[in-house]
Amino acid sequence: MYVFISILILLAAVLLILIVLIQNSKGGGLASGFSSSNQIMGVRKTTDFLEKATWGLAGTMIVLSILITAFIPGNEITNQSEIRQQINEAPVIDPGIIAPDFGTAQQPIVSDEEISED
Repeated sequence: MYVFISILILLAAVLLILIVLIQNSKGGGLASGFSSSNQIMGVRKTTDFLEKATWGLAGTMIVLSILITAFIPGNEITNQSEIRQQINEAPVIDPGIIAPDFGTAQQPIVSDEEISED
């Protein structure tokens, strides 16, 4: 349900953007193309339709945004922090497989005195 409402919000947002871009700030916009008197919808009715569609889509987005909060996927409540939980669930890996033991695999340092005694 969360994904469905998200898609509806996205569609309403895209339609709202298109309708706002169609409108002209001074009342022209799309309505200026319908200035001939033999059209079915006059100039005034076109601007009324665009204004009502703008308000309707804005209201739809507000209602859907409030409604979607009821369908937000909930996380399970844990008594540990996520970091501790990941540490506990992490598989144990032998460190010798990942990187060699540089400090423990080296030969002991022999001093000059020990060499001269041989």
